[in-house]
Amino acid sequence: MEHTHPLPAPDAEWAIEARGLQKYFRGHPAVNGVDLKVRSGTIYGVLGPNGAGKTTTIRMLATLLKPDAGTARIFGFDTVRQPHLVRQLISVTGQYATVDESLTAYENLIIFSRLLGLSRSEARRRAAELLDRFGLTEAARRPLKQFSGGMRRRLDLAASLIVETPLLFLDEPTTGLDPRTRAMMWEYIRNSVRKGTTVLLTTQYLDEADQLADRIAVIDRGRVVAEGTADELKSSVGTSSLQLKVRDDKDMVQARQTVEQVLGVRSHVTPEAGMITAPMAGADQLADLLIALRNRGIALAEISVRKPTLDEVFMAITGRPAEEEREKVVS
Repeated sequence: MEHTHPLPAPDAEWAIEARGLQKYFRGHPAVNGVDLKVRSGTIYGVLGPNGAGKTTTIRMLATLLKPDAGTARIFGFDTVRQPHLVRQLISVTGQYATVDESLTAYENLIIFSRLLGLSRSEARRRAAELLDRFGLTEAARRPLKQFSGGMRRRLDLAASLIVETPLLFLDEPTTGLDPRTRAMMWEYIRNSVRKGTTVLLTTQYLDEADQLADRIAVIDRGRVVAEGTADELKSSVGTSSLQLKVRDDKDMVQARQTVEQVLGVRSHVTPEAGMITAPMAGADQLADLLIALRNRGIALAEISVRKPTLDEVFMAITGRPAEEEREKVVS
């Protein structure tokens, strides 16, 4: 049996309704008019470059920051006027600081559990359960100062999941996790939603949003610049995605110009692979492109047409590839 929150999950249609949220730091807008509507019982993904305003948005929705303008409701409760009610309905990753570096992971989880209202026996059971789920059982009796960054990340996730709430905010929950733990986290998220929890997930991994989210918002420079299902976002940059490689590198610039002229779009070059990628409205444009390339004497090493990925959506909307953002985050 898993511990559930004593407050019943509200039956409101919308778990989150945000209108015109704004937050300024030192006169600069971190969030500049964000609108979000998240249906109850769904996974909502928020994508965006590093520094786009994702975390600031979550902190306002979770009552940890007051918006400078705009309104937000969680299951109908106003985050500014009724924060005490909102806090009973949500869990947030990243909001738990370690109590004591000299305490063990097990002891820290016991303290968090007791603070959240669990009995001693419930706290012991829940701590053991979460340590097992996140592969920390063997390290449970070691002090936190001996933990690696990845182990601390797993403990932080475990702490945020002690009590199951109707709404779960996951701010980049799998950053720094190994693939096995990441897969475990994905399964935990899916199971939570099957049981009725609503999840708002920010992520820097586009495949994570593609795999998990029912709907996705792309935030850039503090605003929502695109919103929809993964398929809707992909179709917004063309029904197909073209990839081609020239046989001779000296033809690269002319080949790219030809692609952009014939298809009427912006293209992107992957430097490592020397691959030109561009959205394409339909496969019937391929014949026109091949004729144009042949007329200019450009020989191809390879060519393929496939459905666009979220990476290409990200590139088309923000003007930069997601890989660049990931490098900034990791470095």
